[in-house]
Amino acid sequence: MAKTLKEMDRAELINLERLAHILKGLSIREFETLELLLDENSTKAINRSIKELNAGERIPIDEW
Repeated sequence: MAKTLKEMDRAELINLERLAHILKGLSIREFETLELLLDENSTKAINRSIKELNAGERIPIDEW
């Protein structure tokens, strides 16, 4: 059992290191996009906007 726990710990550390490496490699735009996608309110707003766009409920930019 102790061996299994050690293997799990090691696997998690490897995954965290890989995640850190991936995050460090992101461009500013990619990082900001990731922030938006991880933020629940932003994701809801984006999904709502997409639905409005698909339904033809958008406001022309000259009418803002």
